[in-house]
Amino acid sequence: MEYYNYIKALHLIFVITWFAGLFYIPRLFVYQIEASQKPSPEKEILGKQLKLMAKRLWTIIAWPSAVLAVLFGLILFYLNPYLIKNDWMQVKLGFVVLLILYHLQTHAYFKQLQNGIVKKSSNFMRLWNEGATFILFAVIFLVLLKSAFNWIFGVAGIFVLGLLLMLGFKVYKNIRNKNPEA
Repeated sequence: MEYYNYIKALHLIFVITWFAGLFYIPRLFVYQIEASQKPSPEKEILGKQLKLMAKRLWTIIAWPSAVLAVLFGLILFYLNPYLIKNDWMQVKLGFVVLLILYHLQTHAYFKQLQNGIVKKSSNFMRLWNEGATFILFAVIFLVLLKSAFNWIFGVAGIFVLGLLLMLGFKVYKNIRNKNPEA
């Protein structure tokens, strides 16, 4: 079992890089959507570059990190199957399922934008960008507190964070409306 901590370290590394991809890709979506509304030739130049950036981030960082994080997580369960008996771990796995669903939906948005299909607004993508943040908060509180009950306080904190982010989003939107270069 001396290699257990190495597996755990690899799991954490790929969780971190997975989240890095999930944090940045919706921001690229925002830029892609906004670029699609610009006049030519700016629209084509920006659109091409942003598609390339999104493709590289999604295929080279986000997807491989997601697969490896899940793989190393499964290996950890194989090495320590008693983890699943912990209430906090069961709740954490629920959030992992939500994260995977979030990832898959983000992939659907990625495919649409790669094909030049814009179905969502840039404001929607700014809000979508916070989904991974909420899941990350919940998982961190669960793992550190190791309590299926105390995570509720963490989730309450997430909602407060969400309200603050929404407020910040509205303030930033007002600033951008007054000064588009902000």
